[in-house]
Formats: sequence, C-alpha cells, structure tokens
Amino acid sequence: MTTIKKMIAEFIGTLTLVTLGCGTAMLVGCDATKGSGYLLTALAFGLTIVGMAYCVGNISGCHINPAVSLGVLISGGMSIKDFICYVISQCLGAFAGAGLLAAIFNLGGVKDMTGGFGSNGLAGVNGSAVAGLIVEVVLTFFFVLTILGVTSKKANHGSFGGVVIGFTLVLVHILGIGLTGTSVNPARSFGPALVAAINGNAAPMSSLWVFIVAPFVGAILAALVYKFLEKNKD
Repeated sequence: MTTIKKMIAEFIGTLTLVTLGCGTAMLVGCDATKGSGYLLTALAFGLTIVGMAYCVGNISGCHINPAVSLGVLISGGMSIKDFICYVISQCLGAFAGAGLLAAIFNLGGVKDMTGGFGSNGLAGVNGSAVAGLIVEVVLTFFFVLTILGVTSKKANHGSFGGVVIGFTLVLVHILGIGLTGTSVNPARSFGPALVAAINGNAAPMSSLWVFIVAPFVGAILAALVYKFLEKNKD
C-alpha cells in the first residue's frame, strides 16, 4: 500500500474520530454528574474507533493517533518516514474535523456544551499539570499496550481486534473524561484546541502541551513494556 493512500486513510480516520467524538461531547456535554452525556461521549469515541478499524484498518492499520503510531514505531512495526507521514495526516485530519464542527455549530447556532470544540483541559484536576500528566500517561499506557497486544502477529483475536481496541478506548474515557476530558491522542487534542483559538477561545492552548507530551510518554512506556514481555514470555 502506497504511503499516500495510508496518509489519506489516517486523515479520514482522524477527521471522523474528532467529528463524531468531539461533536458528541459538544452536543451532549461531559459533566460527570450527568451520566448520560458522559457515557455517550465515551461511547462515541470508542465506537468510532471500532468503525474505522474495519474501514481503514486494512489500509493504514487505523492508528489515527500519533501516540499509537509512536508505539508501533518503537515496536518495529513502521519506518520513521511512515511515522512522520502518519502524524502529519492525523494532525491535519483532527484540524479538519474540528473545523467541520465549527462550521456546523457556528452556522447552525448550536450551543457548544464543552465551550471549546471538545478540547481537553485540566479543570477536572483543579488545573494541576502534574495530575493531568499522570492521568494521560497512565490512560495512554493502558490503551497503547492493549493495541500492541491485540495487533501482535502472535495474537489470535480473529476479526474482533477492532472491537477490543474500541471498547478499551471507551473504558479509558469513562475514567478520564471527568479529569482531563481524555486525550490519549495528541492529534485529537491539537485540532480542537487550534480551532477553539481561531474562534477566540485561546484557553485550551495553554494546557495543550500536557496532551501532547503525556500521550507520547505513555506510548513509549507501553511499547517498551510490551517488547520486554513479548521477548521474555517464554
């Protein structure tokens, strides 16, 4: 599969994730005391991954997340060139998805219940960058570790890999939404934060670094741990 086709697949996948996941959050809100919106947002992100896994998974692997791509790179599953191309496509897809949401909500006069196009923040941890880093590192670690296990050549999950990965994302969202909004994906955080800034709300940009650094750290740890476990399991 040519690199350009993989890039297009990653662009479409990430655009879809941001549009459906962040769009649901914008529409129903993510208040932990109002469980329906909270759970709907978690399901929106997870089910989108399930759908995209069976849509573009055979083309690009359906990373649609720079942290996942980094984990795959460290595990030896892709080249540095492909990693760079994937990250560029993912960030562009996230920006396009957030831009599409801005058009829909602004032109339609629909209230954004998140206040920032579904962008991530530290309000749930009282503005603590350290707490936010810990949350995102831990959640990304669990998520990427699951992906590496499910997609391993030695795994035997048949056609259910996408379902396992998608519902793992639901689980990390159930814990993380009330704390950081759950990123575990630098592109997913970048797109909405940038569009929010363009629309006059620069607040999400101030903590964006947390949602870039932490997922990458979590992915690195997951890849190293999985390589160790797989190498020494016998």
